[in-house]
Amino acid sequence: MVYTDQMMREVRLQKPPSRIVSLVPSITELLYDLGLEKEIAGITKFCIHPDALFRNKKRIGGTKTIDFLKIDALNPDLIIANKEENLKEDILALEKNYPVWISDIKSLADAVSMIEMLGEVTGKIFEAREINNNIIRQFSLINPLPGIPALYLIWRDPFMAAAPGTFINDMMQRCGFINVLTDESRYPSLNAAAIKELNPSLIMLSSEPYPFSEKHINELLEILPGSRVELVDGEYFSWYGSRLKGSPEYFNSIISKVKSINPEATSDET
Repeated sequence: MVYTDQMMREVRLQKPPSRIVSLVPSITELLYDLGLEKEIAGITKFCIHPDALFRNKKRIGGTKTIDFLKIDALNPDLIIANKEENLKEDILALEKNYPVWISDIKSLADAVSMIEMLGEVTGKIFEAREINNNIIRQFSLINPLPGIPALYLIWRDPFMAAAPGTFINDMMQRCGFINVLTDESRYPSLNAAAIKELNPSLIMLSSEPYPFSEKHINELLEILPGSRVELVDGEYFSWYGSRLKGSPEYFNSIISKVKSINPEATSDET
């Protein structure tokens, strides 16, 4: 059986996979929701959902710190990776010995396509379509704002933000947030002066990969006192698997917070 992944690479399998190693946290959760708990042989230390899977499956290191000996011991018949989250040199080394299916996701459409494709690869096409139908239905319920200039920070010291061309940016747009970045690099570094010059009305501090907390709100307000600063759950903005089913409800809660601060920010203008 020959499948094509999202990098347009051919992936050859002798049979439906029964020993899968996932190097992508959001896809690990997706595989579980597809009903593949028994087929999952190995996960990363960042594959924290669901908790039962995290506690019971072999961990093969981090997304960028793979333990090749642990993978060899599992003897997988399929490894699932991601272009952005995993290192190219690791993938090149793994594909010498194992089938490696690579995702490349920059938008909701890419995520839906990935779910459908993995459903086919794993023999769970019906389950994949059910998940996709749910995701599409939920995203139709987002009540977007009429274009609020926003900045989404993912790292500190230095500050780093999600720019256009990222999956996070696509989620921002669906909420009605206009990314103040126009930088062509996907995650540019910013200093305080650059943030001040961008002058976003809303600054979102993600819970991952850097764990922003309440103490960082004041740090950003010192840089830009006139902005609204919100802590946000990074999983809903950046996990592109079945967690997307819950993203729209969460996005609507963020939208409601912004509306409560700025009553003029209503969707009536859209």
